[in-house]
Amino acid sequence: MAYVPGVALLAALAVGCSAGSDGSASDADSKPGGPTVTTAPPGKYRTLPAPCRAVPGSTLKDLLPGVAELPQQQQEKAFRGSPTVTYDTDRKVGCSWKSDAPDSTRNLSIDFERVVSYDPAVSDDDRARTLYAKKETAADLSGVTTPPGPPEKPAGSAAGEETGTGKPGGGEGPAGPSPSASGSTSGTASGTPGAPGGGSEDLRPRVLDGLGDAAFLDDLLTRAGSTAQHRTVSVVFRTSNVIVTVRYGEQPALVTKVPDSKELQDKAQALARKLAEVISE
Repeated sequence: MAYVPGVALLAALAVGCSAGSDGSASDADSKPGGPTVTTAPPGKYRTLPAPCRAVPGSTLKDLLPGVAELPQQQQEKAFRGSPTVTYDTDRKVGCSWKSDAPDSTRNLSIDFERVVSYDPAVSDDDRARTLYAKKETAADLSGVTTPPGPPEKPAGSAAGEETGTGKPGGGEGPAGPSPSASGSTSGTASGTPGAPGGGSEDLRPRVLDGLGDAAFLDDLLTRAGSTAQHRTVSVVFRTSNVIVTVRYGEQPALVTKVPDSKELQDKAQALARKLAEVISE
């Protein structure tokens, strides 16, 4: 008869231990004031488009004059483009094209960068916003988007502007344009970016509206030694956690010719807007 109560006692103790164990675990999970870890949301984009197929063929024909005159096999190779060598195609990809026409050489390149934040407290978008801001700062657009009116020009300035220097006539003498000129100089008849107030469109480097979440345009005109002047227009924009860079340049065959700023800017912006649509698809 003493055996049966002993078994009952052991069973009761086992039940009591089990209940106590469950209760302590629940208490540990529900401790008030415990640290709460909040992870920043990931970026909108998880993949990047194939860069060498991102530009429509009709657009490439317009941007690369001279390619259409080549034999069919060479055309296909030129329009195919050259992929940019990268070590992480999940994060950064690009492609470049080149055309040689009798009157000029054109270069086009596009780059896509998908930004990923490895800090759980910083979102991919915030990290991309920071990187984009650094690019805009490096472009040195300060004082360009809201410039003052053009200064008064002394007599003979028109002749100086015809040289593409943007300086009063006689400022450089017969030697011609400066060896290195930035696209942010004042407007000229030969295509150098112009400032507002002079009756011409503002073509200087500036922030752009209506392209992605943020965008800017840079315009650089360079010349080395006796070679022809080379103009490169860059359009950089950010959409969520992706940063896109378009570079479109021209170097005329003639040393005396200055590449047309408006044409290059218009075409670079149009391509950038097409790429913004490609990313969103």
